[in-house]
Amino acid sequence: MGRGLRRQVPALVLVGIALVAALGGTVYAAAKIDGKTIKVKSLPGNRLAMGSVPGNRLKRGAIQGSQLAPGSITGIQIDASTLGIVPGATWAQSAQDAETALNAVNAETAKSVNGYKAGCKSGTVLFAGACWQSKPSASALSAPAAAASCASAGGELPEVLSLAAFSQRPGVEMAEEEWTGDATNIAGPDTYAVLTVTPSGVVKSAASTATKKFRCVIPLLG
Repeated sequence: MGRGLRRQVPALVLVGIALVAALGGTVYAAAKIDGKTIKVKSLPGNRLAMGSVPGNRLKRGAIQGSQLAPGSITGIQIDASTLGIVPGATWAQSAQDAETALNAVNAETAKSVNGYKAGCKSGTVLFAGACWQSKPSASALSAPAAAASCASAGGELPEVLSLAAFSQRPGVEMAEEEWTGDATNIAGPDTYAVLTVTPSGVVKSAASTATKKFRCVIPLLG
């Protein structure tokens, strides 16, 4: 029996040594293996836990756009300052440039729109989206004659409320009463009154056959 025990002792010693070696190897591996000792591409992506790699640990350009799932990135995650002008925005920029040009006073060299220069000719000022003659006419005419004169210049007599507003702009030179394009008190054929505006913006009326000074409103494009 003693001989059998002596035979078992070396076996137990070997088992103990193997167990210590196994445990020691596990501890050694746990202590020595870190991210730096992992070879490139040795771990597939499906072996990584969700959220285990933060974005600041990724190299710039490491993930290409073709590798992203559709809809995985929204506008919240995009830095707008890194984006260039998209094709549609080019037209919007052109529209903004045109609007800036239209708002320029006496913009004789403004941007062109559909091949036409947008601006006001000399002697006119931009107001309410059109070019208004900066001074009243040199001579007084009847209302029909005044309307015909404006038509020959490619414009028309102003509306009464627009002329009243224009008369209050700083530096505007007004005649005692100026014709508008609004008629009132029609009594019969060629018998009617036309509204007028004074320098203070007061609206009056006069017979169409009376003679008054006037100014024309010409379209912006010319």
